[in-house]
Amino acid sequence: MKTPLAGVIGCPVGHSRSPVLHGTWLRHHGIAGHYVPLHVEAGDLAEVLRAMPRMGFVGANVTIPHKEAVLALADDVSETALRIGAANTLTFGPDGRLHADNTDAYGFIANLRQNAPGWDATSGPALVLGAGGAARAVIVALQDAGVPEIVLTNRTAARADALAAEFGVTALPWDDRGRALANTACVVNTTSLGMQGQPKMDLDLGALPASALVTDIVYSPLETPLLAAARARGCTVVDGLGMLLHQAVPGFARWFGTRPEVTDALRAAVLA
Repeated sequence: MKTPLAGVIGCPVGHSRSPVLHGTWLRHHGIAGHYVPLHVEAGDLAEVLRAMPRMGFVGANVTIPHKEAVLALADDVSETALRIGAANTLTFGPDGRLHADNTDAYGFIANLRQNAPGWDATSGPALVLGAGGAARAVIVALQDAGVPEIVLTNRTAARADALAAEFGVTALPWDDRGRALANTACVVNTTSLGMQGQPKMDLDLGALPASALVTDIVYSPLETPLLAAARARGCTVVDGLGMLLHQAVPGFARWFGTRPEVTDALRAAVLA
């Protein structure tokens, strides 16, 4: 029996924490498998994907800039990946067929369920900051969870307008983001603002109810200035690391036959 292989495909890929994450699970469960980083240029993507099953790969994660391109190369695409317009989890069938899925929406909600168990998705509107690929997954996740209204705002208004039209949500001018907080039950930052080396998120939380949940998909630093400000207001805050950890669960289960758990020990290993 071949040793099952999986990996993460990106360009660049050296920064990815997925090898540490999956490696921790493989060791914990005593599975004789490997998970490796794979730097793949855009022009080589199709050829690499067709060769991987013959090399013993059972699946792979996909990161920037290939998450959209793999949809066109897959034999089967899940409904979730189609809705989000990107795939992050690939599974190779015994016949070499390529199945593409997106587990980012699952990971986002699972992170909130674990770290803010009192959060009620139906309690009020959500404000989503940003209109990139991550925002697409977050909107799908919030819609499926039952959030009654989603308001989207982005520094480039045209991107927010296009995304709002596609998903049937409300677009808001970036300059009005602070005023939208008064009746907001959940705030999600999907931009890079607040990430290490990036400008901080300029958002006055003065109108935000203390009962609101605030989460950031950024996890470097773990507590962004936005989360620190929300915590100071008494809001429930959830950092972005859990989304990374939880989105990995379905893929690992498919590839290696064991459903892993997201634990404090796993968080510590990935952060280290």
